[in-house]
Amino acid sequence: MQPVHIYLSPSLQMRPLAILLLLVLSVSCSSSRSSTSVDTGGRATLTYWSATNAQELDFANQVAAEWNVQHPEVQIKVEPVPSGQSSEEVILAAIASGTTPDIYANVFPGAMQDLLDAQGIVQLDAYPDFYDVLHERMTPELLNQYRSSDGHFYQVPWKSNPIMVLYNTRMLREAGVSSFPTTYSEFLAAAARVTRDRDGDGRIDQWMATIDYYPIWYKRLYDYLPLYAAATNGQTLFQGRRIMFGNESSVAIFRFLHECFAKGYVPRQSFQGDVFLDGRVTAKFVGPNSIGHLERYRSADFEYDFGPIPRPDGATGQPVSFADPKSIVIFKTCRHPREAWEFIKFVISKRHDLRLLELSSQLPIRAGLLEDETFADYFERNPKLVKFAEQLATARSIESIAELKEIFDAIAQEVEASVVFDLKPPEQAVHDAARRSQQILDAQ
Repeated sequence: MQPVHIYLSPSLQMRPLAILLLLVLSVSCSSSRSSTSVDTGGRATLTYWSATNAQELDFANQVAAEWNVQHPEVQIKVEPVPSGQSSEEVILAAIASGTTPDIYANVFPGAMQDLLDAQGIVQLDAYPDFYDVLHERMTPELLNQYRSSDGHFYQVPWKSNPIMVLYNTRMLREAGVSSFPTTYSEFLAAAARVTRDRDGDGRIDQWMATIDYYPIWYKRLYDYLPLYAAATNGQTLFQGRRIMFGNESSVAIFRFLHECFAKGYVPRQSFQGDVFLDGRVTAKFVGPNSIGHLERYRSADFEYDFGPIPRPDGATGQPVSFADPKSIVIFKTCRHPREAWEFIKFVISKRHDLRLLELSSQLPIRAGLLEDETFADYFERNPKLVKFAEQLATARSIESIAELKEIFDAIAQEVEASVVFDLKPPEQAVHDAARRSQQILDAQ
């Protein structure tokens, strides 16, 4: 599931304290109930905030119900994270107002530094079995992507939605494209075949791809960021407090996207409805959680499949992408953190990882999914998920710095100026995005 966010105008972004106070009032007014641990009659009740989508709420309720039967002394109460603002802002407001839940299972790793700066979450590697539990799920190298800047772990990497390219395979085939594009030139060549004026009125009405180019920071997590991971074989955007993306890889990405817009392969307009399922667009950047929607609403003869994120010509090595992961944390308001840790271990067991797959098509961050007999039947019944499970091994998380949103705002503004509206060349746009981002970091 992709996170829900709101866009704050630049004037509001200059007043973070005012925003936080408003959000504190909003969270406090929207929920008069306490979200912290409750002790009643010798029984502890822990509040567990889930993402708001129906599939994850169903998962959370099923797992909590099973736990509650087995652990009458520690009961789990499931609630959806309050809606109305971005989940990251809601959590920060809850920390400030002291209304955090005990456990939250939809943390964007890029926001972890904000939670640490707010001193709101529990250090999990202080538990003696933390490394045993996590190394059973993933390699040390993968786990290290989630290590905080102080060297400790405050999150349990839980689920991933690696970004790939969704294709209408019939449209490709009818255009004479026999295989999924893997490079920029192959993608552009396919786009030249697919993009056309179907009704002869002089206007393009069938496109290669659609990109939500509105200049909001989080939208660039689902096009620029996976393209950057693919182009650089998983290099980081930052090293410490130094910006690293002002390089030729970013320039090549901007050029590629600019050509897509300039030649009309990607439309500069918004649409009502699902233009992919309507057969007007051939490709989209998506995660595996899109499969449920596709299966629910596609026509019986609609054909689709997934391919890797395109890379520069001549790229070598395994395809890399953005993992779009979510993690689980325990808040410091929790009166029973050890019991909360035990429940988290229950949530991330193999049996419940399988349940997560069954209910949501979201991949647990677990090594060897395709080799593990626990999941063999699921992948046999759901072959579309196999490519995403393969991608999981090389998909990257994102570094967490407090200025992440401001930096991606800078990138988004340059994408709009250069890629979409051709107001400056890609080289200048990348230079300006990197320079502005470094200024943001140096100002702190």
